Amino acid sequence: MGKVAVVFAAAAVVAACSVAAVMVGRRMKSRRKWRTVVEILKELEEACDTPVGRLRQVVDAMAVEMHAGLASEGGSKLKMLLTFVDDLPNGTEKGTYYALHLGGTYFRILRVHLGGERSYLDVQDVERHPIPSHLMNSTSEVLFNFLAFSLERFIEKEGNGSNSQGVKRELAFTFSFPVKHTSISSGVLIKWTKGFEISEMVGNDIAECLQGALNRRGLNMHVAALVNDTVGALSLGYYHDPDTVVAVVFGTGSNACYLERTDAIIKCQGLLTTSGCMVVNMEWGNFWSSHLPRTSYDIDLDAESSNSNDMGFEKMIAGMYLGDIVRRVILRMSQESDIFGPSSSVLSEPYVLRTNSVSAMHEDDTSELQEVARILKDLGVSDVPLKVRKVVVKVCDVVTRRAGRLAAAGIAGILKKIGRDGSGGITSGRSRNEVQMQKRTVVAVEGGLYMNYTMFRESMEEALVEILGEEVSQYVIVKAMEDGSSIGSALLVASLQS
Repeated sequence: MGKVAVVFAAAAVVAACSVAAVMVGRRMKSRRKWRTVVEILKELEEACDTPVGRLRQVVDAMAVEMHAGLASEGGSKLKMLLTFVDDLPNGTEKGTYYALHLGGTYFRILRVHLGGERSYLDVQDVERHPIPSHLMNSTSEVLFNFLAFSLERFIEKEGNGSNSQGVKRELAFTFSFPVKHTSISSGVLIKWTKGFEISEMVGNDIAECLQGALNRRGLNMHVAALVNDTVGALSLGYYHDPDTVVAVVFGTGSNACYLERTDAIIKCQGLLTTSGCMVVNMEWGNFWSSHLPRTSYDIDLDAESSNSNDMGFEKMIAGMYLGDIVRRVILRMSQESDIFGPSSSVLSEPYVLRTNSVSAMHEDDTSELQEVARILKDLGVSDVPLKVRKVVVKVCDVVTRRAGRLAAAGIAGILKKIGRDGSGGITSGRSRNEVQMQKRTVVAVEGGLYMNYTMFRESMEEALVEILGEEVSQYVIVKAMEDGSSIGSALLVASLQS
């Protein structure tokens, strides 16, 4: 019996050691996989790093590209397009005007009534609808017939007999895509962005396309202005505050415009305006500089997009792309470790993770990050532990923080170009008696990314202060413009009639 007991005891010890070895092996394997995730996250943080020195290099590059784009056609990645808007609304406008806004995700229709003073601005019957996905790659006729039909239904809802055939309505068409203007009311499409792909429209007059569709439906409506969304936001900003000289949109895409002196627009020598200025549509989504912190995820996203080697800046800061950058990081983590569980086919689908979901995860303040868990479940990733959910939030933070800080550098670049960043005044190195007073400068900002994503907005505004410095930044005011592009475009039409 003694020998048998010894054998059993020895076997038990061997079994215990084997179990322990398996447990240790699993633990070591788990640690290695977790270490892989940590390394991927660290690599992302380093690649997306935007210290203020680097941001100022982006500022300088933006200002240089602006100069080059104003000097000659094709001289810069920035198109620096003339808008033929040289006078902005001043508050004396009267009457009722309409606006149709075709953006990247939604289209809006609204009516504005003006009473001849700034305090009387009545925005009526705002309608906002998602753009049916099939329209984005349909035909010109299908797209504009749909828009005309939507306008017709909007007008039919007006009461008090305002649908009379004798009433001619003045319409602003806010068009959030690159257009080469030939006048304030006409311009040809340069290219599509934001996922639209109706190739037959490139080179055609956009206002004529809409006017033709309105005429076919028998609508007594005149397309009085073709307006970029940034120009609309600038118009509304200027209407409320004449110190507004820059407008930026952060939505599905991103763009900026600003008020430039006509004598600085060298590529159009002899350009004369009564105000001595003109609004320039930068089309800054196509800006590029070697100083931009590009990652492998950005490179892959660009290569797989329908417009590769184009819109590089927009792909790092705009709502259409932030969600997919985050998705690509999570996908790599899941492929190189098993912390997300079994592989999810859903997670491999481009653009399946929208930026509004990134915002919801990033701003999840529940103790167990329940919103993060819900969204991951929608992506086919279930039952992940809390520490993994925290990693996902960190990825959202890194990607969004980079976007906000680069957005701030873009704005500061515009301010530098027009001498509103302090470099020509407070910080110019002149003697105390020669220092010029820094001008109060208002930047109008619109777009769902800025309005709805708190972390993006805060990152942008904090970085702008860092870049400009406390002394100068107190003179730069960022103002949100709710529906500014649509309302401002209607105001612009009103200013043409007064």
